[in-house]
Amino acid sequence: MTGAGADPEAGPAREFVVEADGGSRGNPGPAGYGAVVLDAATGETLAEAAEYLGVVTNNVAEYRGLVAGLCAARELDPDATVRVRMDSKLVVEQMSGRWKIKHPDMKPLAAEAARVFPPGRVTYEWIPRAENKHADRLANEAMDAGARGERWSPSTSTADLDTGRSAGGRTATGGGARAGSGTGAETGAASAARTGAPGAARPPAEPTTPAEPKVPAEPTAPAEPTASAEPTAPGATGSAADPTAAPGASASDTAGTRGVEADAGPPAARGDATGTPGPAGGRRAGAVEGPAAVGGARSASGGSAVRDGAGAAGPAGPEAGPRPDAASKAAAGSGAPGSAGSSTSSRAAASADVRAARTVASPGWGPPDMGAPATFVLLRHGETPLTPQKRFSGSGGSDPSLSAAGREQAEKVAASLARRGTVQAIVASPLARTRETAGIVAARLGLEVAVEDGLRETDFGAWEGLTFGEVRERYPDDLNAWLSSPDAEPTGGGESFAATGARVAATRDRLVAAYAGRTVLLVSHVTPIKTFVRLALGAPPESLFRMELSAASLSAVAYYADGGASVRLFNDTSHLR
Repeated sequence: MTGAGADPEAGPAREFVVEADGGSRGNPGPAGYGAVVLDAATGETLAEAAEYLGVVTNNVAEYRGLVAGLCAARELDPDATVRVRMDSKLVVEQMSGRWKIKHPDMKPLAAEAARVFPPGRVTYEWIPRAENKHADRLANEAMDAGARGERWSPSTSTADLDTGRSAGGRTATGGGARAGSGTGAETGAASAARTGAPGAARPPAEPTTPAEPKVPAEPTAPAEPTASAEPTAPGATGSAADPTAAPGASASDTAGTRGVEADAGPPAARGDATGTPGPAGGRRAGAVEGPAAVGGARSASGGSAVRDGAGAAGPAGPEAGPRPDAASKAAAGSGAPGSAGSSTSSRAAASADVRAARTVASPGWGPPDMGAPATFVLLRHGETPLTPQKRFSGSGGSDPSLSAAGREQAEKVAASLARRGTVQAIVASPLARTRETAGIVAARLGLEVAVEDGLRETDFGAWEGLTFGEVRERYPDDLNAWLSSPDAEPTGGGESFAATGARVAATRDRLVAAYAGRTVLLVSHVTPIKTFVRLALGAPPESLFRMELSAASLSAVAYYADGGASVRLFNDTSHLR
């Protein structure tokens, strides 16, 4: 049997077995996946992939594992045929076409998996969890690494050895050392912990009794079954954290839930040029700023190792990203030499972050099959030279970069987010101050930065670079009109708050669709961030004048599949203290 496009003179195409798994410690909660590619004829391990995903549901992790396994197989031989073996009844039945895919989080992942190989080249088989130990162990390793604030490394993996499946010539090393390269958040997916490894989310299956499928629905049911967690009780703060989660598992702080430290600089309001006014009679203008970009969202913790038939190690794909540096690991309580004195407090902080992050990413009042929300962690850029001067600084002015204080603020944000470990992608406004802030965070998290024009600050027209008092002195009538109506534009043809609101709403819809079920850091400015919050609350435009938003502060909004939204955090500056 040859794959489409294969050379008929080259002989039969290779056949691979892909075993994949994915799970979540909390559902949704800190999650990960594992995937392994085997030679169908010999049983030899050819490639492994694993990734910590942050806070997502079990189903999302399973699909992400499937995609990662298929991509690893394609890297080995794009003309191969593949037999997928998974203990997820849901994924196997949906990908086989016997069950419908109704959940919005599952549809794009299933479509992505279907595109890796041409139709007819991949078949699916359900297996008991006891037969899926290799992928399961990889998923546990990825989640454990995420709990330590690290990325999974194939060089330290023992999953191949731990499974004890040496039949068919399978070897632990393939004759060579493994080389790690990130599979990328866009291609990754996988399995959680069901093998009974330390910190596993589920107990191991009995070796003599095949485990039941995770999804109990009848195979003939037309609607898809669900495996989501029960909705959390109103007001839950994460106190019901999964008791099986590994101590110190810092899997999830999606939004920087615990917050950022008190702003080292003056508040954004009080006439500080953020583009957002203050209360009437002392209504405030707002200020804005930001910096250098990178380019495409990618999950921070993935890794994979690929070996050819001779056992030579090689990269699995182009998505490899830098691993966290030693300082990042120390901040995450990784137990590196010299960190013993702070390891207890680091673990305590990480545990608190997990609880807080679960609150941010919990399904709340929605039905249990709604899945994890798209969570936007909204980061205002650090200070620029204009911020302490309280000058209007929008998208039509000088586009300043960060000051030394602003860069220090960005470093502190980066350290806080690295400790929590849940941001899976970063998207930034195109202005210099936001791109620079995003770049500092991205370097710490091992991610890249996608640029979104819709996140830019309001254009303040002729007011750019002026203080609130200078605008009142020079353009009193225009300022009064602007403070009274969201449709009024700043002098000189700037952008009204109504226009900014429409732009931000359209940007929100695009990003929610693109990052369903994931946690994304949006690095933006005062007016767009306040607008995200205002729209989520259904508040009137004048509410923009009643919010304080500090430089380098964190806010968070979760968006659900039914169109609902929940504000989870606002103007948190605890990390700056």
